[in-house]
Amino acid sequence: MLTLTENAGRVVKTLAENAPLTPGLVVPDDASSLTHGAGLRISSSSDDNNFEVTMTATPHEADQVIESAGATVFLEESAAVALSDAVLDAQIDEQGGVRFALGKAE
Repeated sequence: MLTLTENAGRVVKTLAENAPLTPGLVVPDDASSLTHGAGLRISSSSDDNNFEVTMTATPHEADQVIESAGATVFLEESAAVALSDAVLDAQIDEQGGVRFALGKAE
């Protein structure tokens, strides 16, 4: 199963808490429920060696859900198989951009 470094957990949690609202979304009285359960979704791309990473409010029906250090990651089925023995790390650059990296679990 994909594991997250502590840094990746902090970054994913922060991204989920600050995810922008979807245009046209009806805001409930308790706006905090909008980001509750939001997470990072990793899916396979058309190129076998790459993955697509997006923030989403909920997982897709067949996604594997991983929770670590308060962060939630949704893995599309093919990505879950490909990343079963991987570690996700994250770094924030000087301009505030996020860079994710995958490594092999030890």
